[in-house]
Amino acid sequence: MTTSLRRLALPGLIATSILACAPVLAAPPKPDLPPLTAQQRAEVMQTLATKLTANYVFPDVAAQINGALPAKVQAYGAGIPAPEFAEAISKDLRALGHDKHFRVFFDPRFREDPAGPNAVPSAEDMQRQRVEVGQMSYGIEKVQRLPGNVAYVELRGFGPPDLVGPGYAAAMSLVEGSDALILDLRRNGGGSPTSVALWMSHFFPLGDERHLNDIYTRNVDQTQQFWTTAAASPRYAKPVYVLTSGRTFSGGEECAYDFQTQKRATLVGQTTGGGANAGDRFSLGHGLVINIPTARAINPITKTNWEGVGVKPDIEAPAAQAQQVAYVAILKTLVGQTKDPRDAGRLKELIALAEKGESPTPVYEMRQ
Repeated sequence: MTTSLRRLALPGLIATSILACAPVLAAPPKPDLPPLTAQQRAEVMQTLATKLTANYVFPDVAAQINGALPAKVQAYGAGIPAPEFAEAISKDLRALGHDKHFRVFFDPRFREDPAGPNAVPSAEDMQRQRVEVGQMSYGIEKVQRLPGNVAYVELRGFGPPDLVGPGYAAAMSLVEGSDALILDLRRNGGGSPTSVALWMSHFFPLGDERHLNDIYTRNVDQTQQFWTTAAASPRYAKPVYVLTSGRTFSGGEECAYDFQTQKRATLVGQTTGGGANAGDRFSLGHGLVINIPTARAINPITKTNWEGVGVKPDIEAPAAQAQQVAYVAILKTLVGQTKDPRDAGRLKELIALAEKGESPTPVYEMRQ
């Protein structure tokens, strides 16, 4: 797979790693289109079967889907336009394949590259990527210093590694002096596995190289390894707490799983969405596009992945309360480590407020 564009999330905009970082927007109005004809539906189904057989990461499952899907589609009835047909068939593909990365959508602008999904993007596409990634702050939603010298970073997705690296370095520079870090992946939908490895590299000392993940791609019969890189700077050695939710998906799950399997962080929150199969987009004709999972993650430590089961947190908590739980846990640890009675007193005050979900009241008057 290409390391700059391949991602572990659903397809969407220009490049495969952009939509994972995008904010959730209101759905655009559906176009007023005529129903697909019987001939058009037959052509779509034939193309879908061919693409599944050639590309789905599990060929035996592809055969099962191809055997069961026509009866499901027959039950839709005749009067369905392409967008509604895409929604219905997406649900059936996910149910039959037990794979949340399946998605069919309507995009008449999409053109499948003759060179394949791993083709080098055009200069125009790369420029649009740069603009979009910059508008999304490189996937970094928030960087904050919480009372008690605890850092907080919310990371929404993993964009192309050649574009997001400076943003990662800037964020890590801001939190470098903290005593602990809360990394919020609760709304992280995925992105480039190379960028996941780049982000993870900031959390191990130079010289401590870690084998984080492998991705096997079936249609080329190749396995790509992902390791930490010496190029990442600065390095963060303090404790890390990672927040997860049911919305944490794909590359966001890989990041949480890497932290957990490398024993580098404590996970707090809910079990993640359970999508570990990377996908590519293919044209089905008549404006329909399918995302087919063409690859699967293989963790070098567990020899498996989080597909269908999600990543289970070390400390379970409702997603909305995960930050509070992690913050209180960190403050209690810091109290036990400090030898200064004044620092201990201030930390205990913060714990009392944090346990109630409150923060210190800002003071805007001149101190006497």
